[in-house]
Amino acid sequence: MLSLNATLLGQVIAVLMVIMAIAGYYLGKRKTQTPVLTTIIAIVSSLLPPLALLFLMALVLKNDVAAQSDNL
Repeated sequence: MLSLNATLLGQVIAVLMVIMAIAGYYLGKRKTQTPVLTTIIAIVSSLLPPLALLFLMALVLKNDVAAQSDNL
């Protein structure tokens, strides 16, 4: 049987939260007008890793804010 250590699981989630906060802020600065809100959503989504990956993919595929304003 697979025994899951709760301490290890908590540490993995904590590290994922830090990584998502950094990636969310960096991408939020480039791709949205509200980087702080994007960072908060990224941190909350890191509690469910598949949701965090979907959120990062959505941010990566979104056009840059500066590129959108240049096209107008």
